[in-house]
Amino acid sequence: MPGRVVVGRFEGLGRPAPAPLLAVEGRLMAAQGATPLETTQGYATPTVTQFSVFLDNRVGRLHELVAAFDRSSAKICALSVHEASDYAVVRIIANRAAIAARILREQRLPYGEKEVLVVELSEGHSLESLCLSLLGAELNIFFAYPLMLRPNGTATIALSVDDMTLAGQILRRKSFRLFGEADLPAA
Repeated sequence: MPGRVVVGRFEGLGRPAPAPLLAVEGRLMAAQGATPLETTQGYATPTVTQFSVFLDNRVGRLHELVAAFDRSSAKICALSVHEASDYAVVRIIANRAAIAARILREQRLPYGEKEVLVVELSEGHSLESLCLSLLGAELNIFFAYPLMLRPNGTATIALSVDDMTLAGQILRRKSFRLFGEADLPAA
């Protein structure tokens, strides 16, 4: 069930959980943190929902979309516009995905959702070293764009890759910091 939240303690791994857990749309998360926990299958990569919104290429359509977010508690953290002759695809990352989806439905806008990685670029963890780390595992980057509202105020990039779990494992091993939705700033 989308949007279903369950709070409780999880003991199915044969060991007690260190903190109360949240099950949000099938993902286990620590109640105090934003990072998904490991599962019996292995590592769970923190991801953020990206919305790809289809707008007709008409004067003022982007303004209407942005204004709808400004009137809500969901703030746009990242925005990327890809224009074609008759329409535009606007990629949006908001700090509250459930509210963002509601806004898009209320605006009657066609959209798609995709999980993306949000990675902090800091001293010693440059864009070049990120690309090199993913290249070493032969992972493809499908697209990338920067965040406007960034956790910790540092350079941060959203990216889509062909294997999110492997990319997350590799970047964590290389000491890159990955963010989940709860890590995104409110404004």
